[in-house]
Amino acid sequence: MSTAHVIVTVLAAVWVGFSAHSLLTRATWVVEPLTEYGVPRSWWTVLGAAKAAGAIGLLIGLAVPVVGLAAAIALILYFLGAVVTIVRARSFSHIPYPLLYLVPVAAALALASAA
Repeated sequence: MSTAHVIVTVLAAVWVGFSAHSLLTRATWVVEPLTEYGVPRSWWTVLGAAKAAGAIGLLIGLAVPVVGLAAAIALILYFLGAVVTIVRARSFSHIPYPLLYLVPVAAALALASAA
């Protein structure tokens, strides 16, 4: 395990954890777009919990690599799903936002796979 892998993984986990916290606390700048995209309010807690679980999984993956790999793959799929949701809502200017979370997770996955 390289130093770069640890740093990128921790930063990605913190970043995704921030995203989870923002959704779970219903930050206005998060829930207004979700409403615009047509994401049902009943899904918000589950989506926030999924992000939080993914962030924790990335950190656990530093000790148990298979957990980190599974968490990274699940988070990448999650954020790709967010991109699809945004495209379906025709809010094309919002596409970069989930990519800001996806890219660090993908980098963590790449570094974990290279180790």
